[in-house]
Amino acid sequence: MFYKYGLLIFIGVTAGIIVAAGIFTFITLIGVLTRLAVRTNTANRINLYEDLVVLGAGIGNVVLLFKINIPFGMVGLIMFGLFSGGFVGCLAVALEEVLQVFPVLTYRIKLKFGIPIIVLSLAIGKGLGSFYQLFFSD
Repeated sequence: MFYKYGLLIFIGVTAGIIVAAGIFTFITLIGVLTRLAVRTNTANRINLYEDLVVLGAGIGNVVLLFKINIPFGMVGLIMFGLFSGGFVGCLAVALEEVLQVFPVLTYRIKLKFGIPIIVLSLAIGKGLGSFYQLFFSD
């Protein structure tokens, strides 16, 4: 019986490590952290940024896995939402830059102006959708 549970634990842990490695490889590949470090003139602290992302993901996984209540109240929830939204926004922008979606889109629909408004509308829509899902959906 012990071997069965040991094997299940081993498979679960290794599968988690593989998925996490894939996600961090994706984030590194599109260059989110590198772009942020270059734009903020803090490229000498890139190792710190990478360590903080791994630490945040690890702590987030533990909190979600073991359903730990974090006693920061509404202020903590708002800060978490702002930081998470900022990171997701940076991730989306970096992915868009890598894929170069908007140049192809604007060429095909012959769009001459209004691209910042479209990007802002997409971001606001994503934010409102996330807000609705968090507070109003079951």
